[in-house]
Amino acid sequence: MSEEPVGMPGGGPAGQAEVADLASLARATAEEARSFLSTVTEVAAGTAPEASLPLLLLAVSDLLAAGARLGATTDVVPDERFEPDAGPDPDVEALRANLANLFEGIDEYPDLVDPVLGPDVEQATVSGELVAIAGALAQGLKHYELGGALEALWWWQFSYLSDWGARATSVLRIVQSILAHLRLDVDDDVAAEAEYDALQP
Repeated sequence: MSEEPVGMPGGGPAGQAEVADLASLARATAEEARSFLSTVTEVAAGTAPEASLPLLLLAVSDLLAAGARLGATTDVVPDERFEPDAGPDPDVEALRANLANLFEGIDEYPDLVDPVLGPDVEQATVSGELVAIAGALAQGLKHYELGGALEALWWWQFSYLSDWGARATSVLRIVQSILAHLRLDVDDDVAAEAEYDALQP
């Protein structure tokens, strides 16, 4: 696996500084992508179902922070004006099925398509959004691990702005909402008992 920035801009101190900045951003994004993919795979395996929602809350939040850095960065322009072939797309059907099974009963939710353009709403699924995000991140990782750091950055930035950033934002809100309901939607007697216990010295 190559960790060196291949295909980066260069030329003079300014160009070298830009190379260093982009290389650092590529490394950080690759680390976040690997971490997210690892967490989603672990959650989908169902090894610790009680920890699934907290793990996803943390993973999606961290990923959105990485995405914000991509969005705030000046447009990354690779040397080539086309995306090199990085091999076949990963098979994500098993991941999708496992996540859909995990979220059975709470998988579907209404999603606002584009709040800037209008109030149109469509049905989305937590499992489908997570898989789409994972696919976009994995595509960038392929380029990065083949030595195309700039190509990977271009792909991650483009796909963040055009697709997975909005998906991750929606998923984060849904996961947070599910957690809130699980923690707060309790019987009055249970809530009163918990409040009483909390007030005892």
